[in-house]
Amino acid sequence: MIELKNNPAGNFFLLAGPCVIEGEEMAMRIAERIIGITERLQIPYVFKGSYRKANRSRLDSFTGIGDEQALNILKKVHDTFGVPTVTDIHTAEEAEMAAAYVDVLQIPAFLCRQTDLLVAAAKTGKVVNIKKGQFLSPHAMRFAADKVVEAGNPNVMITERGTTFGYQDLIVDYRGIPEMQTFGFPVILDVTHSLQQPNQTSGVTGGMPQLIETVAKAGIAVGVDGLFIETHENPAAAKSDGANMLQLDLLEELLTKLVRIREAVKQ
Repeated sequence: MIELKNNPAGNFFLLAGPCVIEGEEMAMRIAERIIGITERLQIPYVFKGSYRKANRSRLDSFTGIGDEQALNILKKVHDTFGVPTVTDIHTAEEAEMAAAYVDVLQIPAFLCRQTDLLVAAAKTGKVVNIKKGQFLSPHAMRFAADKVVEAGNPNVMITERGTTFGYQDLIVDYRGIPEMQTFGFPVILDVTHSLQQPNQTSGVTGGMPQLIETVAKAGIAVGVDGLFIETHENPAAAKSDGANMLQLDLLEELLTKLVRIREAVKQ
């Protein structure tokens, strides 16, 4: 597993960054800000940024600045700051390409049952973070993880990101976190995607960012191993998922509260 094991404070780890790489300067600024915060709070950190968004409601939605350009920015974050990076892949063919630039390959929730994709990600030898499908029970994620392990790669993480509740809402069943932890892999709570409101009539996903602190606190209280939080300097101007991202200026205060809850839970 990546350097998340080096965690003397016993904190949760954090995957955080913008939904999608919008440009180099933006990515480097966000990474530097978050690294400063996580170093002060002794939170192991992985920079997150999608090099391309393949799952969009509308054809005219922003998908990225170009695969090679965005992947090179992720590599520059790693090389400049010495932190691991994570990005989504969408097809088996993308696994080897993305693995040349990042430390963790993330399987989107809608694709978590795609055997060819999971096996291709496994064969790169990178850590594979599988997001739980909005349509799956926690128990069913064992089979997704098993595909990666049986393909020769034990480096698996599982991410809870809410379960479909009606057509335009998601809920987090916190019982699933300890259940998935019994599989023997780190379990992450994707706070911001759990607060999406999909299938809006506009074709643009909505969200409830005012509940980010509530969902994150509950996850830490339950004992989740890591948190996933998308954050942006100005969510209203973000090119993807701005409706549910955390304002970057609010991150340090939130993480400080969460570290205190973690300390209480450990006691």
